[in-house]
Amino acid sequence: MLTRLCRLALEVKYLGPAREFYESRLGLVPAFESDTEVAYEAGETTLVLRRPTAVPRGGLHTHYAFSTTREAYDGWVERLSELEPVEFSFGSSRSMYVYDPDGNCVEIGGTESAGRPDEDGASPDGTEPLTGIFEVVLEVSDLADATERYRSLGFEVVDEGEDRRRVRLSGPVDLELWEPQLGIADARGGVHVDLTFAADDARSAVEAGGPWAEGPDEVDGGLRVREADGHVLTFTEVQGECPEA
Repeated sequence: MLTRLCRLALEVKYLGPAREFYESRLGLVPAFESDTEVAYEAGETTLVLRRPTAVPRGGLHTHYAFSTTREAYDGWVERLSELEPVEFSFGSSRSMYVYDPDGNCVEIGGTESAGRPDEDGASPDGTEPLTGIFEVVLEVSDLADATERYRSLGFEVVDEGEDRRRVRLSGPVDLELWEPQLGIADARGGVHVDLTFAADDARSAVEAGGPWAEGPDEVDGGLRVREADGHVLTFTEVQGECPEA
C-alpha cells in the first residue's frame, strides 16, 4: 500500500543554525531552499527544515534515524565527537545519538539495511555520506489505537517495549509509537510530525487508515489527512521526486 517514506519535515526556529548543523556536521547538500525552508535528499527521503509560518508545521523534538554503512559508522562517531554522542548497541547494529539546534534527537545507525553510498559522494573529511532515513518516532496518546491505525496502512508490529508503552512497526520506514516518555539519550517522540508517503493508490490509503481527525484534503500530488494524535500524513502517487509541501 505505502511504498516509501517520501518526506519528513522538522520545525526549526531559525534556518541559519539548523543549516549549519545539517550541512556542516552531517554533510547534507540543499536540494531546495527558500526564506522559510530548506530541503535535503537522504537516500529516497527528503528531509525538510521548516520555520513555523503556516500549516502543516514540521515536527517538534522528533527522534528519527539516518542510516549509514557499518564500515562508515566509526567515522561518523569520530566526526561528531565534539557533540558527545550517546552510543547504544542493538544486537549486531550500533547507533549514536546527537541533538540538532532545535532539540530533535538525530540517530545515526550502522545497519545491515543501509544502501551502498555513492563512492563519489564522500564528505570533505572522507566520511561516507548518510544513506537514508530508516526510523521515525511519533508520540501518541493511545498506543493501542495508534498501533491499529498504522497497521491498517500496512505496517507490521515487530516489537513491543517491555513497559508496554511503545511499539515498533515495520513498513516503508520503521515507525516507533511512544506514549509520552524519555528514550535513549532522553529522546522524545515527535509531535505534529509531517510525513509524506508514496502510495500505490492514495485514495485507498486514506480509506484504509480512516476515520481521520481532519481531511482528506487534496494537495499537489496527493491527499493529506491529520490523524488523532495531530500527525500530518500525505499520501502521494508520485513515485519520483516528492511533491512540494
